[in-house]
Amino acid sequence: MSTPAPKPQGVDEQKVAALVRAIDWLLGERREAEALGLLQQAEALAPEHPLVLHERARRHLATGDPHAARELLERAVSVAPRHLPLWLTLAAALRSLGRRPDELRALDRALTVDPAHLIALLQKAAVLDLMQQPRSAASVYANALQTLAPGTQLPPAVAAHVQHARRRVAENAEALAAAVEARIGPLRAGRSPGEWHRFERCIDRILGRRRIYTPEPTFMLFPYLNNVEFFPREQFPWLEAVEAATHAIREELLGVLSVDQAGIQPYIAYDENQPIAQWKELNHSRRWGAYFLQNEGRRVEEHMARCPRTVATLAELPQVDIPGHGPTAFFSILDAHTRIPPHTGVTNTRLTVHLPLIVPAGCGFRVGGEIREWQVGTAWVFDDSIEHEAWNDSDVPRAILIFDIWNPALTPLERDLVREATTAIGDYYKPEVQSEVRP
Repeated sequence: MSTPAPKPQGVDEQKVAALVRAIDWLLGERREAEALGLLQQAEALAPEHPLVLHERARRHLATGDPHAARELLERAVSVAPRHLPLWLTLAAALRSLGRRPDELRALDRALTVDPAHLIALLQKAAVLDLMQQPRSAASVYANALQTLAPGTQLPPAVAAHVQHARRRVAENAEALAAAVEARIGPLRAGRSPGEWHRFERCIDRILGRRRIYTPEPTFMLFPYLNNVEFFPREQFPWLEAVEAATHAIREELLGVLSVDQAGIQPYIAYDENQPIAQWKELNHSRRWGAYFLQNEGRRVEEHMARCPRTVATLAELPQVDIPGHGPTAFFSILDAHTRIPPHTGVTNTRLTVHLPLIVPAGCGFRVGGEIREWQVGTAWVFDDSIEHEAWNDSDVPRAILIFDIWNPALTPLERDLVREATTAIGDYYKPEVQSEVRP
């Protein structure tokens, strides 16, 4: 962080600071004559004050005399080496003089004061580009981009420089990717996608193509489980039996849509006083509807009776069995032109299975850094505690069967422990919740 300039003895510091602020404001209003008058007052009051030297140097730069500006700024930084704006203006003077190594040193001194200063980083990267060091420049540009919070509003000139930084970082990533591919390309020969997948994600992160997502459940995070977005099919030999039942399950869904529309309820149904900003558009909306067969361990008998083949298929699977929490199985119906926003599930001790039943063109699904398209009759298993989202950009609804299963990485003892702990936590809070709603 930049520190204020030191206070020379016998100087009215507040008056100097006030004059400098007024000069800056007048210059911003293009009232140069008035600004010059105040600068003369400041010079008479404290001619060697770093802030006064800075304003004099800025005027020399504006009138095309970088030599005089540099001399004044070097005096100023010798007195106030922790005042970052002095180093930035000195770097500007040195650029005008074509002294790029000295400009780079000035910017490095600015970054010792504030290593995350956006302007200093952008200027340093630009100097490195001018010095024919494009790879180092791209690295510094990447550091500059990392300092920006989402939604940051920037002045037009800075925003343009940031856009240039993004282009340079992307160009460097492509060049680096080509260099890496030249070395590892021969190792791809004869390898299956599954063998290559983990390293591909590793190198994508280095190249800035995709981030690596981790589980962020809203309730229980079980440590040391595999961090996997979509799980390999080979781990779930029963998937083929589920897929073989697709036609029968789809016919039961079509029957539901024909005769029991009333049984479809909004999947998102939070109280209005809960902090659910991401669900504002879908809360209590049938645009994302659910026809539950099992809902957090509760059997919906009427719905199950309508879908006997679906129920029989589910009965053969390792569904989560925690009273009051699982299993859950339902037909998920996403309306036309509807998006489910990025979110995470409650725990990584369970996994989620999708069996696509009605999938128009224009539907997609992302888990972490991987995007897939549903194909009718092709199921997949994913960790819903990793950020995920879905969309239906078509003109008709999309429908899939969703159900949860135990994470196969849990031992039988760990399943028992999770089951009992989850039940104990629910029971602990239950009386208090009931007392709040009792008349």
